Amino acid sequence: MTKEVPSDLEIAQTAKIKHINEIAAKLGIAIDDLEHYGKYKAKLPLNLIDEDKIKKHKLVLVTAISPTPAGEGKTTTSIGLTEGLNIIGKKATVVLREPSLGPVFGIKGGAAGGGYSQVIPMEDINLHFTGDFSAIEKANNLLAALIDNNIQNKTNNLHIDARTVVWKRVMDMNDRALRNIVIGLGGTTNGTPRQDGFNITPASEVMAILCMSKNIEDLKTKLGNIFVGYTFEGKPIFARDLKAEGAMAILLKDAIKPNLVQTLEGNPAIIHGGPFANIAQGTNTIVATKMGLSLSDYVVTEAGFGADLGAEKFMNIKCGYAGLKPNAVVLVATIRALRHHGGAKKEEYNIPSLERVKKGFENLEKHIENILKFGIKPVVAINSFISDSTEEVDFIKTECAKHGVDAVLSECWAKGGKGTTDLAKAVVKVAEGENNFKPLYDWNLSIEEKIKIIATEIYGATDVEYSAKARSGLKTIKALGYDKLPICMAKTQKSLSDNETKIGRPRNFNVTVREFEFAAGAGFVIPILGEMMRMPGLPVHPASEGMDIDANGKITGLS
Repeated sequence: MTKEVPSDLEIAQTAKIKHINEIAAKLGIAIDDLEHYGKYKAKLPLNLIDEDKIKKHKLVLVTAISPTPAGEGKTTTSIGLTEGLNIIGKKATVVLREPSLGPVFGIKGGAAGGGYSQVIPMEDINLHFTGDFSAIEKANNLLAALIDNNIQNKTNNLHIDARTVVWKRVMDMNDRALRNIVIGLGGTTNGTPRQDGFNITPASEVMAILCMSKNIEDLKTKLGNIFVGYTFEGKPIFARDLKAEGAMAILLKDAIKPNLVQTLEGNPAIIHGGPFANIAQGTNTIVATKMGLSLSDYVVTEAGFGADLGAEKFMNIKCGYAGLKPNAVVLVATIRALRHHGGAKKEEYNIPSLERVKKGFENLEKHIENILKFGIKPVVAINSFISDSTEEVDFIKTECAKHGVDAVLSECWAKGGKGTTDLAKAVVKVAEGENNFKPLYDWNLSIEEKIKIIATEIYGATDVEYSAKARSGLKTIKALGYDKLPICMAKTQKSLSDNETKIGRPRNFNVTVREFEFAAGAGFVIPILGEMMRMPGLPVHPASEGMDIDANGKITGLS
C-alpha cells in the first residue's frame, strides 16, 4: 500500500517557520531596518542596496524549455537550488516574483514552489501578501480616473480625444466579462461614454514600471512617462500632463520595497513584483535582485515561461537597465514536457517513451543553443517526476554532454535541498568560471533589426512579416522617439514560434507582428505576435471551488 503524498499546502502548514528576525539576521540585517508585516514577513528598505557588493556576488537565472500548461517547475527548482547552495556552504538567497490571484483562483495555482521546495508562509504569499498588487492596482486606476475626469471637465482639461485613450483599468482576478466594456453611461454627470476594459494587474504598465525602477525618484519619472493618448489636435498626452505621477508614487511608497520571507529550510527569500512574461518582462524587480546581491553571495532568480520569453527579456531588457550580468543559467526541463514536444497527448505525459523524448529533445537543444548565444553555458536541471524512466534521463544527460553542457537530476520537489546538491555544485562550477555574458542586440539598432534578431536567433524563424496595422504603429513609435528602446516581444509561451500548435523545434516559418504597443514609462517597445490575453477567464471548474477556511483560520484547497 503506497503512502499518500501530502499536498503542497499540507507540507507548508506543518513546516517549522522561523521568526522573520532570524531570517534577517542570516543576511546581516538589523531588526530596526525591518518593516514587519506580522511575525513572518517584512519589507526591506532600499538603502540596504550596495552597488559595490553586487559586483562581487553571483547571479543565477533559472529558466526553462517551452512549457506544458502546468509549467516545468522553475520556481520549485529556484527554491530547491537555493537550499542546495546553502547546504554546500554558499550564502544564497532566492529572489522571486509575487503570485497573481488570477491563476491562484483559476487553474494554474499559486507560485510559492512545490513539495519540499517552497517559500513560506505559503498562504500569505499566494493571498494578498503585503498588498503590493493592491497598491499597483490602485495607482493604475487612479490614473484611469484622472483621465476620465479630465475628459469630463469643461475647464482645466487637456482636450484628450477619448477615442485615442489606451490606458485601461486593472484588477487582479480572472474576469472575462471585463475585457471589453462601456463606461460613462447614465447621463452627463456620470462621465463621457466610451469603450474601455480591464486588464489583469500583472499586465499593468505600473507593474512593469515598479519592476524596472531603481528608487522613488526613478519610479516617479517612469510613471510620468506613461503614454495616455492624444488630444484632438494630435498632441501626445502623458501621465505627467495630468500631474499624476506624484500621487501614483505615494500609493506605491511601500510596494517599491522588497519583501523578505523564508524557504522551508529557513533560508532567505525575497519576493517582489510579478509581471507576466508573455506580455511583459516576466522578472521580479531590479531592486529585489540588487537587494539579494547586496546581502548574499549567491542570488537565484527566475524568469517566466520558457527561455525564449522570460530569459531573453531578462538578459536583453532587465540586465541592460540594471547593469547586471548573470553568472550562470539553469535550464529546467521535465521528461513529461519533452514527451509533449515529441508528440505525446496530455493523457500520455506521464507514460515513459524514449522515442518521444528523443524527438522532443530538439526543443531543449534549441534553448541550450540560445543561452550559449549570450555567452553563458547553461546547466540543465532535469526536474524529477516519478514517471521518469532511467533510459529517458540517461538519454538527456548524454545528449546535453554532446553540447558541452551538464544535465543534472534535480529532486527538489521530493527532497528539498538534499535533492539539489549535485545541481548546486554544477551551478557553482559555471558561476565561478569566466563570465562572457553579452546581450543579443544593441538597443541603438532599428526596431525592425532588433525584432529580426530575436525572431531568427531565438525563435529560429526565417523572417518577420508586418501587418498594415503594425506598420502604422511602427511609424507612431518612431515619431514619438521610442525606436531606441529594447524590445519586449509578446507571443505565445507554448511554442518557440508565434503559432502555439508548433511544438518541438519549429523550422522554416515566419513570425508576424500583428500590431505594436509601447511602454514609454517602463521603457520598452512591445511587438504583438498573435492574440495576447490580458484579462484571462476562469475555467469551468475554478480552483476556488475546492478552497475553504475553518473556524480556526486554517485554509484548505490552496495549491
